[in-house]
Formats: sequence, C-alpha cells, structure tokens
Amino acid sequence: MTSFSGFTEADFDVFTVDSLDARMEAIKTIVRPKLVSLGEHFSPQLAHATGEEMFFHVAKHARRTVNPPDDTWVAWASDKRGYKKHPHFQVGIWRTHLFVWYALIYESPYKKAIGQAFQNNIDQILTIVPDDFRWSPDHTQPDSTPQSELGREGVLRLIDRLQTVKKAELLCGITIDRHDPLLADRAQLLGKIEQTFEVLSQLYILGRSAALSPSS
Repeated sequence: MTSFSGFTEADFDVFTVDSLDARMEAIKTIVRPKLVSLGEHFSPQLAHATGEEMFFHVAKHARRTVNPPDDTWVAWASDKRGYKKHPHFQVGIWRTHLFVWYALIYESPYKKAIGQAFQNNIDQILTIVPDDFRWSPDHTQPDSTPQSELGREGVLRLIDRLQTVKKAELLCGITIDRHDPLLADRAQLLGKIEQTFEVLSQLYILGRSAALSPSS
C-alpha cells in the first residue's frame, strides 16, 4: 500500500472547490487514490473479522449533476455489486473530519430486522461500543453524537427510529478532526482504523444473523 501516506490539508480542501466538475476532478486525483489504497488494505482484515469476503467500493458520486459532493468515502460490503442495501463499513472525509463507520443506510431492506436485533441486545452493544464512539442517524450530514452523551435511552431512540422511519439510518464509529496530527501519520492512522473496525465488526456480526434470517 505504497500510495497511502495519510491525509493532509489538501485532501480536505477539495471540498472548498466551487464547481461540480472541478471538485469531482480534485476528488478523483487527490483523494480517490488514497481511498482505493485503504479499500485494498482493509478488505482482508474485515473479511477475517466478519468471516465473509469483503469487497470495497469507492464513491463515484455518479448521480450528481449540479451540487458538488460534500464528502467522499470508500465502503466495504459482502456484495461485489454494491454496498448500499447491506450493512457495511465506511472510511471517508468531510471538509472538517475523517469518519470510520459501521453503516446501515436508508436503501437497506434489513433495517427493521437488524434494528430489532440491536434493540434486543442493547446492553451488549453498549459494552462492545466505547463511550467515545459516535452515533449518527443520517450519512448525508456531518454531525454525530458521542455514545457518552446519548446514553442508553438515546441509542435506543436511534435504533427504534431505524425500525419505524422509512428514511432512517444508523451509523456508529469514530470521527477524527482534520487538524489532528494522527491523520498524517500513516502507521498510527491505519492502527486506529484497524482498532475501530475490530469494534465495529462485532456490531456487524450481531446484526448479520437478523439480516440473514428468513423472516427479514
């Protein structure tokens, strides 16, 4: 993985480029090669952790015709054709930070079943997930909330919403501020992402049996 040396200010600054075409070109030339490298690097670890072959998918932003993207990412899922319908993992950047997520987004038909499994195992989840990890109900927004702030009831509300609101989503993981020196240290950053995936893989496994059950 020689092409990945960490993230720099230039990577985050691509989101200050104004026009769609110019920003897409900046993303393709500056950020996307790093996301491809991360995709290749973490596919074996995620496969080992989950017991499933993991394929990486780098965001193409192909549907955009007017508004330039505000973030970009690489996602891993057990489906070679795509990730959006499935519980998956993401690493990506907004203008302000890097994120590492376990994600279940609105396209997934497994939201209700996995949400029920998470609800039934809430105490185990709160043990698995460290208090400084963050939760988000919407992958299209940069905001997220620490588990320590949400507490048990707050996490349960997000899980309940996942089951009852059609467009609801659930993401769990970490964010790293763009100015954190960790991002420019290749070895330390890869280690941090690896540790995070070790936690998030347990969430993935917890939800997987629900997603695969005939009733789902």
